[in-house]
Amino acid sequence: MEKPWLSSYEQGVPQCLTYPNQTLSDMLHMAARTYPEKTATNFVLRYMLGGRFTVGGKLTYKQLDEQVDRMATALYQIGVRKGERVALMLPNSPHYVIAFFAAMRLGAIVVNVNPTYTSRELQHQLADAGAETVVLLNLFWPKLREVRAETPVKRVVVAHIFDTLTFPSSLLVKASQRRTPEWVDVHAEQDTFFFAHLLEKYGPTPPKVNLSSEDTALFQYTGGTTGLPKAAMLSHRNLIANTLMIDAWLHDGKPGGEKMMAAIPFFHVYGMTVAMLYALYKGAEIIIVPNPRPIDNVMNIIQKERATLYPGVPAMYIGIINHPKVTEYDLHSVKACISGSAPLPMDVQEKFGQITGGRLVEGYGMTESSPVTHANPIYGTRKSGSIGVPFPDTEAKIIDLESGEPLPFDGKSQGELCVRGPQVMKGYWNRPEETASTIDDEGWLHTGDICMVDGDGYFFIVDRKKDMIIASGFKVLPRDVEEVLYLHPKVMEAVVAGIPHPKRGDDTVKAYIVPKPGEQLTAEEIKEFCKLHLSHYKIPREVEFRSELPKTMVGKVLRRVLVDEEKARQKADAEKSEAATA
Repeated sequence: MEKPWLSSYEQGVPQCLTYPNQTLSDMLHMAARTYPEKTATNFVLRYMLGGRFTVGGKLTYKQLDEQVDRMATALYQIGVRKGERVALMLPNSPHYVIAFFAAMRLGAIVVNVNPTYTSRELQHQLADAGAETVVLLNLFWPKLREVRAETPVKRVVVAHIFDTLTFPSSLLVKASQRRTPEWVDVHAEQDTFFFAHLLEKYGPTPPKVNLSSEDTALFQYTGGTTGLPKAAMLSHRNLIANTLMIDAWLHDGKPGGEKMMAAIPFFHVYGMTVAMLYALYKGAEIIIVPNPRPIDNVMNIIQKERATLYPGVPAMYIGIINHPKVTEYDLHSVKACISGSAPLPMDVQEKFGQITGGRLVEGYGMTESSPVTHANPIYGTRKSGSIGVPFPDTEAKIIDLESGEPLPFDGKSQGELCVRGPQVMKGYWNRPEETASTIDDEGWLHTGDICMVDGDGYFFIVDRKKDMIIASGFKVLPRDVEEVLYLHPKVMEAVVAGIPHPKRGDDTVKAYIVPKPGEQLTAEEIKEFCKLHLSHYKIPREVEFRSELPKTMVGKVLRRVLVDEEKARQKADAEKSEAATA
């Protein structure tokens, strides 16, 4: 098929790669043999004494590999077997890395769980996945205890944040945490084990398990476009392929010489693949940050630990460039960043580059593709509003929304983006019909995103099919409006949604805006600005200013939450009106 993007690759980026017949467990073993004494994980909780003392702990690659072996032995001894599901409900911490690879070593399947889930959401995911083992932080124990009887869970491993800290950090954190109101004491009971005790009790002698690169490694839950969250089944091969693609794209990465800022959650596939798997494959030091908020914390860690790579989301970079004291931090160690999860304005990319001297580019991916499929060249041409070009060995096309026929790469035609490559999932767990509607007979993953492609092979997300707004009979794509709002010098963040019109029956275009610090904005000022750049039907009819926007843990704006809030408000207003006229 036509692949104009190949001519846009930077020198040093190959068009095709060779993928080893390995598992993720093999990948860590190889890194431990190659970089035994290099730091693998650098867990940074906080700094004390003006930054002279770090509260945290480090593990070398040799130590990490041994702890993985110990935990794999322990999990096997308490009953975990190949193919069983092990749910990880953990913040970014060495516990996550150890438990993840211990499960890989046994041929178990990791189920990533968002720690902010409600008890109801947790119950659905554990029951749907058939998870019999849960590894969680003690603070999350009450949620599991509330619903455990309604799940298949047989055994629980409880971790404490101080388990993997070095002395004296471990004592300091243990003492301080026990004094906080959030502290949760978990008492020993049947089928409840403690992470630290398991590491101490069992030796690094896991059983030999027959593993294949085609085995499922991960159940990654995604909301998809309809219904309850469902699990994308990602194999060892899927995840290793995407890891090698990222390595090819970051072609000047130094083996054993990079420092990865891991501030995006490991339980999200983006953080897991880019910040953890790629870093370990490269022999990088993973600077593990359990909580990136406030953004001062991120800047402080970059400065003190000299991070070289910083994958993130637009909200992180926007927070940095607009921070009133950003010039007081030395961020020049950063050389490359790939931003995902949401559109990244070119203005943000350029300002971040001016501040750090590094390159920030927009990329694109989905849970179902492990996740990355596209990115702008790190040092080559990056185009405003573009998600970039397909990764090596990744095919992409756009198809007509009605006929399904392929559309030309002419910079004008708009259609649904479809991708195909070795990183595309095996399918959805126990959802054969949804799998068939998402991956067609030729292996194309239908993303649900509307795209156009220019003659150089650069892809531009126009919007998601499900987010399209129908206002007064006109189709409005939120991204068209959001890009204009970001041009306004006083706007820091913006999102546009279609809210139901109580009388017309269709939608009203509404903008939610976070002004830059110290700036004052009015709805009329925004509307007048939009008139200069947008057709009349795209201009927001309503504007709401907020101090922040609702976001997922990974930083993606929750447009549906805003719409739900509007519906609840309209319902309450209608009830008040009825009561007043009664």
